[in-house]
Amino acid sequence: MPMTTARDLWIQNFHPAPLAPCRLVCFPHAGGSASFYHPISRSLAPAVEVLAVQYPGRQFRRAEKCIEDIGEMADRICDSLARHADRPMALFGHSMGAVLAFEVALRLERATPDTVIHVFASARSAPSVHGGEAIHERDDEALLAHLRQLGGTQLKLLGDTELLPLILPALRSDYRAVDRYRHRAGERLRCAVTALTGDADPAVSVDAARGWRDHTQGSFDLCVLPGGHFYLDSQSAAVVEVILGKLRGLPASEFQHAAGPRAAVDIPTPRTRRPGDSPGRGPGDRAAAGDRP
Repeated sequence: MPMTTARDLWIQNFHPAPLAPCRLVCFPHAGGSASFYHPISRSLAPAVEVLAVQYPGRQFRRAEKCIEDIGEMADRICDSLARHADRPMALFGHSMGAVLAFEVALRLERATPDTVIHVFASARSAPSVHGGEAIHERDDEALLAHLRQLGGTQLKLLGDTELLPLILPALRSDYRAVDRYRHRAGERLRCAVTALTGDADPAVSVDAARGWRDHTQGSFDLCVLPGGHFYLDSQSAAVVEVILGKLRGLPASEFQHAAGPRAAVDIPTPRTRRPGDSPGRGPGDRAAAGDRP
């Protein structure tokens, strides 16, 4: 497991890949934690180095107060990502994480225009779409009913009376941040955007996911995969292929950076899974499951 010094509390690097030509910064969903992305990190290394964001109020940051404002959280994450700006970054966010990825990308593009090369927005309506629901104001039973509707492998955790008191505070705080978020009209990304969604997601329609194309001046693509809101549980291999396909397809000119131009974009094939590797969560991920909505 990575060290968790004061400097890197926000960023977890499960599989360091110092020779990878770019990084993928991953943002968890509401109530989620960095370990949600351990399987994707393992699959992409060493082709792409994955940095997973760890929000306050969960796992080893459980004692910290949750941040209930998307803008403030984006500012804090950008501060932590500053020391990782030596290589181009793509951003991947799932559900609430997609909104955070969008806001972080806007900030990074203003600060260092050539750093962000792609944004992957998963299981989330476009930033300008606001459902009007105040999910964070629901009582515990109604909130749990909402989570059951979303489905995913976290369902078995919702009946665990020992885990629920650990799950609900961070979950409710994250939903409060999402419910209060409002997109600032006119703000658009310059980089390419790929929206991903499950074809049976009860919270995000395909048309709502397609709305992300209005939030970038760059190219846009929509990827619809089998599954519900947590389609990633069963479609992680397909998502990895989408990510690699988009990053391999970038022209060399997209990899110009202050550190100097790269002669060519050469993303190697990820390593073959070793005997004994689980197709699901990796070592140390059991504790993370309790933080999933």
